[in-house]
Amino acid sequence: MKTVTERFLTYVKHHTTSDESSDTFPSTKRQLAFAAFLAKECEAIGLQSVSVDAYGYVTALLPGNTANAPTIGFISHMDTSPDASGENVLSNIVENYDGKAIPLNGTVLSPKEFPSLKEYIGQTLITSDGTTLLGADDKAGIAEILTAAEYLLAHPEIPHGDIRIAFTPDEEIGKGVDFFDVDKFHADFAYTLDGGRIGELEYENFNAARAIIRIKGKNVHPGSAKNVMKNAALIGTEIASLLPERETPAKTEGYEGFFHLCSFEGDVTSATLNYIIRDFNADSFAHRKELLRLIVERKNAQYNNCIELDLHDEYYNMLSQIEPHMEIVSLAKQAMLDCGITPIIQPIRGGTDGARLSFMGLPCPNLFAGGHNFHSNYEYVPVPSMEKAVSMIVRIAELAATTLDFQKNV
Repeated sequence: MKTVTERFLTYVKHHTTSDESSDTFPSTKRQLAFAAFLAKECEAIGLQSVSVDAYGYVTALLPGNTANAPTIGFISHMDTSPDASGENVLSNIVENYDGKAIPLNGTVLSPKEFPSLKEYIGQTLITSDGTTLLGADDKAGIAEILTAAEYLLAHPEIPHGDIRIAFTPDEEIGKGVDFFDVDKFHADFAYTLDGGRIGELEYENFNAARAIIRIKGKNVHPGSAKNVMKNAALIGTEIASLLPERETPAKTEGYEGFFHLCSFEGDVTSATLNYIIRDFNADSFAHRKELLRLIVERKNAQYNNCIELDLHDEYYNMLSQIEPHMEIVSLAKQAMLDCGITPIIQPIRGGTDGARLSFMGLPCPNLFAGGHNFHSNYEYVPVPSMEKAVSMIVRIAELAATTLDFQKNV
């Protein structure tokens, strides 16, 4: 049997960055290559009904050995974030971490900047070399699911129902389940292994929207520009300045929402602002979108309709879909406790495939995969956290098959 660490170190070598500008699904061919690789991994450990469909979804079945047990899905995504390079990832293994700064190539992973490091003194940590992200988001989740599946196959004395496994592309660009067939997956409920530090258990997430603001300016000689020039870049700064100064990612936490200016490109002739809008509360979410519409409307009146707003929703808070099925949250919580893990129940300040799947009829809370500092060159994952995730998956499967009260509630 391969260890979870062995699997993880193999998977991060695969370049699987998704591409937001692509008009294909999946957005990059490299994800299809990784999907084919994972399908072979599934077959090698003895999983059944292994397939990769035209969209790149990898699915597999671990048949159950217990009657009347629910069918559980475990899901992770294959792509890595475009926010940092995921090509030529070189892993850096730090054994018996001493609590000090970790020198990387061109930078330092320091507990002064990332205090969470202090929680893992004495443990083995895995980082990248500092020039790329690591890929724990979400290749740690993939490694944990397959390691748990192999363990269950090697230990038939552990009771469990059917276990459905899926690996999805393009989660990082919000398209991960655009073509996912929930009915064909045939699970009663599922969990994504896409959370951060050990213990995270999440069933609330942001409501999310994206806004693209395109401004068409008019460029004339600046010496004779009075009442004629429309400086698109300057108009863009005016729009940005009208949004609440303190409602940005760098100044919010917990249940606080925000406007995030992801990119701003332009000059006098044209400019484009790319925003994401996030809020947990549906009413506040609607208010944020309306505020942006009103700002654009006001500026269009001022500048003779030179601004175009493309505003669309991306996903919604899964809480409303999970609340009728809180027994699956209790199941995960008990599994963590049984494995010596302290559950950390908190909202996701982001989104997962599970949020959209929950609205598609598959209740799907999110569980920790163990990593920290996702989407950056400072990403790292403690090995014991991945090992605990494997134990948690096994225990969830066992509890679901043996807990009569839970079975009656499903």
